[in-house]
Amino acid sequence: MRDLGTPPMRRPFGYFVHHQGRGHAERCAAIVNALPADRPVRIFCARDDIFPVLRAGATIERIPSLFEPPPDAPTGMDGIATPETLHCAPLGWGTIRTAMARMAAFFAAEHPELMICDVSAEIAQLARICSVPHVKVLQHGDRSDPGHRAAYAGAAGLLAPFHADLAQPEWDAAMRARTCFAPGLGVAGDMPSRHTARARLGIPEAAQVALALSGGGGTGMALAPLGVAARSMPEWHWIALGQVQRDWHATVPANLTETGWVENAADYIAAADLIVSSAGNTTCAMVLAAGRPWIVVPEWRYFDEQVAKARALGRAGAALCLDGLPASAHRWIEAVERTIAAHDPERQRLLAGSDAAPQAADWLEALAGRIWHEDVPQQRTVIHA
Repeated sequence: MRDLGTPPMRRPFGYFVHHQGRGHAERCAAIVNALPADRPVRIFCARDDIFPVLRAGATIERIPSLFEPPPDAPTGMDGIATPETLHCAPLGWGTIRTAMARMAAFFAAEHPELMICDVSAEIAQLARICSVPHVKVLQHGDRSDPGHRAAYAGAAGLLAPFHADLAQPEWDAAMRARTCFAPGLGVAGDMPSRHTARARLGIPEAAQVALALSGGGGTGMALAPLGVAARSMPEWHWIALGQVQRDWHATVPANLTETGWVENAADYIAAADLIVSSAGNTTCAMVLAAGRPWIVVPEWRYFDEQVAKARALGRAGAALCLDGLPASAHRWIEAVERTIAAHDPERQRLLAGSDAAPQAADWLEALAGRIWHEDVPQQRTVIHA
């Protein structure tokens, strides 16, 4: 017989993490590590090597990828149309059956209080079909299709890893009221000062440094336009960090350095006088926190995610949003001059936010309590920076 003075064990949270890039895993770890120590969490992901250190009580269950075909995937069913309510639902893949079966088995055996989905409309709907309340991570982009609408409408709440001022105009008041805005979620620690970062990297204080930054979720920036930028502004030292696309016709001057992937990207961002980057979530959060003049150029993503994010940053006064990298010297010079003239570091730091992980964890705990126990009072759902 249980001691009535002992509180009951918390039921677990489930958490699906998309394995493209590292942003999904980083914000998952930030939330999980901020949840109460006695809250078990089962994470489902196709990779277990992209996560920061997780606390005790959080486990990763590797599942097959939902997006990469197995070697024995049949092709004869590819002609069967995918319904509008689904995005990636190929037929005949045993790997998808295995992944979905493992999550459904978890639902049946452990009765999770919430399933956090970052991100898949199919898994959000699976949770709903299995009678498990889910929280859908909200991303930028054109999500007006029936699949996304169903995932959002059926969610117990929405979690946005960015500031409320970066919300898209078409998100109405009812949608925002269900959303926890958590700017900076998953970005570890404070950004170093420009002086500290330059000392670490051995960059002279007087040097003018422009950083071209590619995230981990795509193919990287093209080298040719970066070469044009460096040649048009020889007084600047240009650094290309991350992956770059090789162009046979690219001419790389001596003031353009390629570093490839580095573990100390924060130092490079903080040391720069100008940032040119794509619009990935982690990249955006770090640049906002550093408060640097910023040209943001979206990479191709499903549902125009980065296009919408870049435009939101432009509307909010945080960056100059361009559709593509400038194609000539005079356009590069014009873009840099506009960016520096309009730079507002305080506005950027406001949008970066602070203490997102503990506030998001508190919101999730309050949400779970409210929907499972009617006597828990309504909580505010917007995190203020």
